[in-house]
Amino acid sequence: MPAGMTPGVLGLGAIGVLGIIVFLIALFVAGLFLYFGAKIVGIEDATIGKSMIAVLGGGILEAILSIVPVIGWLLGIIGYIWVIKAVFNTTWLKAFLAWIMTIVVVIITAFVLGAIIGLSISAVP
Repeated sequence: MPAGMTPGVLGLGAIGVLGIIVFLIALFVAGLFLYFGAKIVGIEDATIGKSMIAVLGGGILEAILSIVPVIGWLLGIIGYIWVIKAVFNTTWLKAFLAWIMTIVVVIITAFVLGAIIGLSISAVP
């Protein structure tokens, strides 16, 4: 161990690295869902990389706009859809449908995983 470093400092560094890894995995998974939604809608130049950029940019913009009282949630959704439109270079309708299809894919995935986990838990004697 280097001089002046305690196990606590190394532990904090490990937690920080773990946090970055978890963030990147979550970003990839969210980008994958948006990618599937964009492909279902028929956005031609959709890639996982663009989807990850759209998720990150849309999430940041949505967080900023949702601070506005009363209509912030609506502004946040419109901002998120605008980011999808801009990143994929598509129409407002296709961006909106990609956003909706992403939500549908997430719900279906959650139900399927829940059913699998529920069945495996009930199979335990």
